[in-house]
Amino acid sequence: MGKGKIFDSFDDAVQDIQDGATLVVGGFGLSGIPEKSILAIQDKGVKDLTVVSNNCGVDDWGLGLLLANKQIKKMVASYVGENKIFEQQYLSGELEVELVPQGTLAERMRAGGAGIPGFYTATGVGTAIAEGKDHKEFDGKMYLLERGIVGDFALVKAWKADTMGNLVFRKTARNFNPVAAMAGKITIVEAEEIVEAGELDPDEIHTPGIYVQRVLKGENYEKRIERRTVRS
Repeated sequence: MGKGKIFDSFDDAVQDIQDGATLVVGGFGLSGIPEKSILAIQDKGVKDLTVVSNNCGVDDWGLGLLLANKQIKKMVASYVGENKIFEQQYLSGELEVELVPQGTLAERMRAGGAGIPGFYTATGVGTAIAEGKDHKEFDGKMYLLERGIVGDFALVKAWKADTMGNLVFRKTARNFNPVAAMAGKITIVEAEEIVEAGELDPDEIHTPGIYVQRVLKGENYEKRIERRTVRS
């Protein structure tokens, strides 16, 4: 452990994640995923996790590593199409899956972080997504109730952080990371650069440090490309 919010070891940062915990994880595809925190959880070997994230990585990287290690019991996601292990575990009944429309998933994280227990949305009305959910009519249009999400822990990847936990994300790596940071009771952030408090311009901060409890500096990020597309 380090000083204040700064941790020196990823193993220390995840040491109190227990079997059965709910994790909210930032990233989109393989962009902006908390690579080092995921590896630390793989090494720790905790089981029966519920993971809330846009997707579940690929077979050999990201959250796909936790799937392969059979550490995930339930996955809450909006897209799951890049992972054969995911498909196999779902079809065999090993993995429980809750599919959520992408915008709804982002808002469920944001709402949870803002202390909002639920909200009504028109997305999914009349589809399988709406089954078993409360419906209400507003101004002649039907909406369904979606619950805010709060995880025991959130895992987030930032470009820069300061020692107070204020965060800056870079380009598309911003994706789900800001709302994931809001949605954890304990938010663990890995950043490529950590600066002293006061060094970040207040206008460039994407997530204020009030949402962040633990900050670590990550080294040698792979930043894999999920699908490389080039012109012929």
